[in-house]
Amino acid sequence: MSAAGGVSGVFADAIKNNLRPVQHLWDDPTVTEILINGPNEIFIERKGKLEKSDATFRNEDDLLAAVNSIAQSVGRRINLEEPRLDARLPDGSRIHAVIPPLSRVGTIVSIRKFTQSKISFKDYIKLGACTPDTANFLEICMFLGKNILVSGGTGSGKTTLLGLLCSRIPRGQRVIVIEDASELNIEYEHVVRFETRMADEQGRFEVSMRDLLKSSLRLRPDRIIVGEVRGSEGLELIQAMNTGHKGCLGTIHANAPNDALVRLEALAMGSDAKISEKALQYSVASAIDLVVQISRLSDGSRRIVEISECRGLDEDYNYVVAPIYRMSSLVRAPDGKLSGQMEPTGELPSFMNEIEDNKIPFPRAKFFASGTGSQSGGGGQKAG
Repeated sequence: MSAAGGVSGVFADAIKNNLRPVQHLWDDPTVTEILINGPNEIFIERKGKLEKSDATFRNEDDLLAAVNSIAQSVGRRINLEEPRLDARLPDGSRIHAVIPPLSRVGTIVSIRKFTQSKISFKDYIKLGACTPDTANFLEICMFLGKNILVSGGTGSGKTTLLGLLCSRIPRGQRVIVIEDASELNIEYEHVVRFETRMADEQGRFEVSMRDLLKSSLRLRPDRIIVGEVRGSEGLELIQAMNTGHKGCLGTIHANAPNDALVRLEALAMGSDAKISEKALQYSVASAIDLVVQISRLSDGSRRIVEISECRGLDEDYNYVVAPIYRMSSLVRAPDGKLSGQMEPTGELPSFMNEIEDNKIPFPRAKFFASGTGSQSGGGGQKAG
């Protein structure tokens, strides 16, 4: 069910009874997120930009009653003992709420609407999120089974890009997807989906991302997809990548490819496994092949801004990150839109020989800007 088409069942009753002020926002397909800062201030995200809505609740009690109704509709509760709500709604949308006294301005609610709309790489290129060459390069990396980390900030489009990459997995493989809340749209013939479970009021029955990753390793996966790496499950993902599970994917919050690797290392260190810092750094460096950095730009557009290869560690144990494609300088047009596109940096990927051995029609010239010539050798070697 699409966010634009409304919702049904118990949640529809919650909207009818309590959420009338924002019902029209639910029905607006251009609205992707609803942000409620107390009863009198409601913002929405439309086309990647925030704008204030005229909608308001009558008072704080009405807003709190609406949040309570939503919590009950999904079998949760929010009160003074548990003043935070994090849940997936029946239509797939995500809600997070914080109530006073944690919030000083009234009840705070963020609802990220879920949409079933499909997007292809052709659409992605048409939107200016990447170029045909970078799209083809990513498809080649999926075919060759490269381990890819999609890095970016909140709302930058990591999940959308992850779904696109999953659609390029070669047929005949078993794919296991692990998420906190099912968001990925994946069109594939053999997908096993897992979803974490939060603890109940007594702190029991929690099933974490790490628990599901451990189970997935015993279920004969060809590829493991982690919706978002945000905790100690990073170590299990790294180990899976280093033990024969090629083509694993995950997203992570970071502002640059090198930052993404450092953050993955930091998250993995939160595991209770006894592993030295150097061993962990070597594991990260050998596990991750590519980091795809995606950003939401100031004009609201979401674009891939860098595709980099991890080539191991240097002598000081710093990650060696080589950009293969990078966003050119952005120019703002009179209408406020930013123009610029991904351009090759002149770095050949270390797996260039694999591309050629598989007779994939993607010549070395694709990695060099026009007029810069080309190298005759292969790319840098992955170390570590």
